[in-house]
Amino acid sequence: MPRTAVLTDAQWARLAPLLPSSEGRRGRPFRDDRRVLEGIIYRYRCGLPWRDVPAEFGPWQTLWKRHRRYSGDGTWDHILAALLIEADAAEVLGWAVSVDSTIIRAHQHAATLKRDTGAGSNYTNLLAEPADHALGRSRGGLSTKIHQLVDGHGRPLVVLLGPGQGGDSPMFPHLMARLSIARPGPGRPRTRPERVRADKAYSSRAIRRHLRERRIIAVIPEPSDQQGHRKRRGSRGGRPPAFDPVDYRNRNVVERGFCHVKQWRGLATRYDKLALTFRGGAVLKAIVTWLRALGDTP
Repeated sequence: MPRTAVLTDAQWARLAPLLPSSEGRRGRPFRDDRRVLEGIIYRYRCGLPWRDVPAEFGPWQTLWKRHRRYSGDGTWDHILAALLIEADAAEVLGWAVSVDSTIIRAHQHAATLKRDTGAGSNYTNLLAEPADHALGRSRGGLSTKIHQLVDGHGRPLVVLLGPGQGGDSPMFPHLMARLSIARPGPGRPRTRPERVRADKAYSSRAIRRHLRERRIIAVIPEPSDQQGHRKRRGSRGGRPPAFDPVDYRNRNVVERGFCHVKQWRGLATRYDKLALTFRGGAVLKAIVTWLRALGDTP
């Protein structure tokens, strides 16, 4: 197998029907979709500048424009949604989900656009570029955060971006709102997991109330400061929240999932100026992960 081989024939056979076609469109027809898609994956896997992608994948301008288009028109999200439907029907998707984030250092090439630092992102429309480009200044410099909701095996269900200095807890309702997996037949999409595993950063009254109202089991430890505040209030502090320490051990799947994400050097460091294209790369990584989960491996 050549060094630049990216997709197997089985993986491409599953992806090809999900990609947009240039038939019926004005202008030039699309270049070979498989090589273009493989070139985009190769670029993120190796962390290359677009200009340095091997010429066998085609002109670098074509790779960039196609990735920019698919990131902005929802194509990557559409493909991921289709794979999640198939995975749920095949019962390979675990509905005991975990949530967490990881900080990505921004390279200087990603920070050359004007930005409104601290501006809130509109998570109801992920196809619009946020004013801050999901970049924030934290202790380590300019950085961004990838927030993920993963299934019981650490495979991504929802992928969102936020500035590096942003907290994890405020992102939780946006992640839950984006969790919607349609069924292959009639019926409403499934939006309610069996349980949610999260670390102490997600221990808040609002999150626990949200999960309780939706009858979702919360596997979230209580921080020591919250324990002390509750005990100082005596009987008014209420009972301690239920917590299963044995089940909490399974939360490590989200940490291991981020290790797999950062195996792509273009995601371990952010080189993209636009949050749209960087998130598109993260969603593309999730697509490849689910292709492997569905059995499309060499």
